[in-house]
Amino acid sequence: MDKLKMHSPNLAEGNIDKLAALFPNCITEARDAAGELKKAIDFDLLRQELSASVVEGPQERYQLNWPGKREALLAANAPIAKTLRPCREESVDFDTTQNLFIEGDNLEALKLLQETYLNKVKMIYIDPPYNTGSDFIYEDDFAESLEMYFEHSNQRNEFGDRLVANTESNGRFHSDWLSMMCSRLRLARNLMRDDGVIFISIDDNESHNLKKICDEIFGEKNFIAQLAVQLNPRGRHLDRFIAKTHESILIFGKNCENVNTVFGVEKEGRMVDDYNREDQNGKYRLLGLRNRNQAFNPDTRPNLYYPLYVSHKSGKISVRREDDYLDEVWPDTPDGVKTCWTWGRDKVTKEGHLLCGEKTGGEWRIYRKDYLVSEDGTVAKTLIKSLWTDKEISNDYGRKSVKDLLGAAVMDFPKSPELLKKLIRAGTSIDDIVLDFFSGSATTAQAVIDLNAENGSRLKFIMVQLPEQCDEKSEAFKYGYKTISEISKERIRRAGQKIKKENSSKTDVEKLDLGFRVLKIDTSNMKEVYYTPDTVSQDLLSDQVDNIREDRTAEDLLFQVLLDWGVDLALPISQQVIAGKTVFFVDGNALVACFDTGIDEDFVKQLAGHKPLRVVFRDAGFANDSVKINVEQVFKLLSPATEIKTL
Repeated sequence: MDKLKMHSPNLAEGNIDKLAALFPNCITEARDAAGELKKAIDFDLLRQELSASVVEGPQERYQLNWPGKREALLAANAPIAKTLRPCREESVDFDTTQNLFIEGDNLEALKLLQETYLNKVKMIYIDPPYNTGSDFIYEDDFAESLEMYFEHSNQRNEFGDRLVANTESNGRFHSDWLSMMCSRLRLARNLMRDDGVIFISIDDNESHNLKKICDEIFGEKNFIAQLAVQLNPRGRHLDRFIAKTHESILIFGKNCENVNTVFGVEKEGRMVDDYNREDQNGKYRLLGLRNRNQAFNPDTRPNLYYPLYVSHKSGKISVRREDDYLDEVWPDTPDGVKTCWTWGRDKVTKEGHLLCGEKTGGEWRIYRKDYLVSEDGTVAKTLIKSLWTDKEISNDYGRKSVKDLLGAAVMDFPKSPELLKKLIRAGTSIDDIVLDFFSGSATTAQAVIDLNAENGSRLKFIMVQLPEQCDEKSEAFKYGYKTISEISKERIRRAGQKIKKENSSKTDVEKLDLGFRVLKIDTSNMKEVYYTPDTVSQDLLSDQVDNIREDRTAEDLLFQVLLDWGVDLALPISQQVIAGKTVFFVDGNALVACFDTGIDEDFVKQLAGHKPLRVVFRDAGFANDSVKINVEQVFKLLSPATEIKTL
């Protein structure tokens, strides 16, 4: 029930609404004295609207701006003193899996991944909040200085306050949403490979702004397409004027000059029917070798204008007149217009077995054989289309997928795994990394392991999801799920079990990576003194001999070391007991870590015998100062290539 205002009308707001009806281009957003967003008038534009001549004002420029943009850039660049803590009990095949599930704020997750996964991610897919007035947006604290931000992030570990309700009234505004997306997309770009691609689901509310942000972050030249994806064929009956049946997927590359940014998709249906001929190498179709674009001709492409010679008996092709190759053919149209071939002489010489000649109306035509399946087993592909209407990609299939796995439709609008599989096929090859930092119910993870089972690929995923609380009235809460991240993890577990069951008869099913390593964002393992030693008074120094928090395990320390050293978080991990000490071996001897205390020279010598590339100890773990001093000498003698560090 609404409450009475109990105050006189705000006439300024009413006047702004009246001006908005007359001059909608003059309406902007600003922050009031309390820092809240409000509608405002761009008076320079309004003066221009009311003037018959050019009004002097600020220098004009083409750019996207909003209140909070600078703070968003600060949020992207500011460091955090956080870490990723492993959670074995919630993981599957923790020691061997190459898949990651990170639980926590995705801005923090993206920052923590900057060194380890810099330039390593082939494909990113995200389905962020749409700013509809009924969803949630992430609340980032932009008001602090760099020092305060760092100190703040070191001492807090509360996830509940990272989301704020995006009320219907606030849905009028774009600035908060823009700030949220800007900082995250800037960090995400750093992780992408040179041939990386990002797919972003969005609807009409913010698609225009999203395009502008991505133009700014990725560059306009790296815009690829905006797909129209039919997710609700029936249309939304609550819409005004037009029942919307589709959403958009915005596609940007990191460097679209790289030809491997987006791949074609395998041909199917009627496209396969075009391959209506067959020989000992399989089905094929004939494609004309002459370039039909008359802009390509002897003047513009002189190297592609030359005669070919056809064997009258076999129809085979040669670049020279010899033996049976006597019939000369030029790349001219039937009415005599000179064009050119699509292949040069060298290519014809090398791959001439794919060419053939056929007579039409007494004239030779040169064709090349285009096989449905190439010599290496690759099925012919075609460019993905900008309109997707497959019934399997609709939200109905998304809900059905969740219900089949979890027993109930515990998510409102989950994307269909088939939609994600189509995107992943277009954006990756056999062993790439796929990142989704708005994981939701982990549709992307299911799509990755589905594809690996279907075609033998070795794709790996990194999912990031905030432990957002489920509404107590929701279906998810009724089925025992307290947070969205719990739904995500359980879905991946059950998807893996389903695939294993369905492929039980296959001999290589055990090779499938159906696991995932759960890592949770938390405060640093190090005490505050580690970051601000100058603030510790003399009488408290005795309490700071060990700079590691008491509640942290050796494995917690290992993962902070991996982050700090930029080591892949998905590498296999094993443990050994050497001289009574627990030792972690990451990817064989790529990194060896021991965080036990009482380390002596005999133990160090045994460890050096493994010749690790890197080794790390606890700073307070040595038996005495003499051992600590001699460690480098021992390794220099027994394993000189080893890099040594302590924490």
